[in-house]
This record gives sequence, C-alpha cells and structure tokens, in this order.
Amino acid sequence: MAIYIVLSTLTDEGRKTIKERPGRIKEVNKEIEAMGIKVLEQYAVLGLYDFVTLLDAPNNEAVLKMSVELGSRGTVQLMTLPALSIDDFIKTLK
Repeated sequence: MAIYIVLSTLTDEGRKTIKERPGRIKEVNKEIEAMGIKVLEQYAVLGLYDFVTLLDAPNNEAVLKMSVELGSRGTVQLMTLPALSIDDFIKTLK
C-alpha cells in the first residue's frame, strides 16, 4: 500500500451539495473505501483547496480509478500526489 495526498476543490455543484447535505463527505469516503482505498485523514482547509485527504491505496491504478469516478460527477476537482515518508526518502537517496 502507498500513501497519497489528495487536494480537492468543490465545484459550484459540490458546494451546493455540501451545504444541503454535509454528511455527504462521509458517504463519499465510504465509497472510496469500497474501492479498496483507505481514508487515513481528512481536513477541511482554507485557501486554494477545500479539503486535504490522506489515502492509503494499493497502487496508482486504484487512485486513478477513484479520481476518474469522483471527478466525473462534476462536484469536485482533485489533485493527487503520491507521497513518500521521509525515512523512505532518505533510504532511497542512500
């Protein structure tokens, strides 16, 4: 499994959905987990992005499938970043 950081921005439709049904966020997280991806942490943030989510996924293909599925709904735009722990980063450089 690998760690991914997802930066997400709601579209106008997404903001409308969240305003009407804030619990929808947790429903989407359950859908993500049904795809075999674990939601480790999730934060609502201010600035260019609305949410920062940490995922544990089996591979890039699983994350790609999730991104296409969520993005195709028209409620959110995602930027996904594969992440490497600092310890693994240091090991790689040695």
